[in-house]
Amino acid sequence: MTSQPPPPPQPGAQAVPTCYRHPDRETYVRCQRCERPICPDCMRDAAVGHQCPECVREGNQEVRQARATFGGALVGVARVTITLLILNVLAYAAEVLRPAEVVQRFAMWSLGVHMGEWWRLITGAFLHAPPGSGFTFMHIAFNMWALYALGPQLERMLGSVRFAVLYLLAALGGSVAVYLLSDAAVGASGAIYGLFGALFVVSRRLGYDARGVLWLIGINVVLTFVVPGISWQGHLGGLVTGAIVAAGFAYAPRRNRTLVQAGVAAAVLVALVLLVTMLPPHGLLEGALT
Repeated sequence: MTSQPPPPPQPGAQAVPTCYRHPDRETYVRCQRCERPICPDCMRDAAVGHQCPECVREGNQEVRQARATFGGALVGVARVTITLLILNVLAYAAEVLRPAEVVQRFAMWSLGVHMGEWWRLITGAFLHAPPGSGFTFMHIAFNMWALYALGPQLERMLGSVRFAVLYLLAALGGSVAVYLLSDAAVGASGAIYGLFGALFVVSRRLGYDARGVLWLIGINVVLTFVVPGISWQGHLGGLVTGAIVAAGFAYAPRRNRTLVQAGVAAAVLVALVLLVTMLPPHGLLEGALT
């Protein structure tokens, strides 16, 4: 008995669809996004139905990455804060081992900056009262405690890069104030006061009650003028600089936010450099502590 061959497809009949990636496999499942037929090996679970690998890949590229409050990348571990703490401690260890050499070479000294030793504007912010001075260990202990208390919170709100820029510009602002109004100083207090100012600004921007921060700033400013041997110039210079930079970061519009924030930071940096290059230093006297 002979078998009859299958009848030819009638005109207008639709052929069985095949996977667009595997043409030899029949399938009636289509991608929910591009509607191309996909076989079981090409199916990717979606919120509704399945999608093809290409649509899943494109969708992942379109998903916005989570950002910090003011546009920076999300921070898990406050790496910049930890790095700054380590650098300050290492610098203090160097002072303990060779106090005179380290302080003479790297402390913030106005006349030295004027003579071309620009690194003092930053390195002075990583040094503290050397052993044997009136402040001894309490100088670095207070500054590092403040950095440990304020740094992680601000770093998570700003993102690590913006926080690093804020800290270094505040440190530079404190040194520039010393350059213009004093003679020499060491200490991270200019940068720490910059963090005080930044915390006040971002608290106001987010609608938090900033009275506690304002009281903290006020108490420390009073101590700056009451306790002898403290450089009020470095403190206030860092405070003002930190507040300005933080305002630029916190109030930048969402559209072109990164560009505006970078522009504010660059403008502050240029202004500080111009102050040092265009104005003479205060002079050469005994150093003060910040």
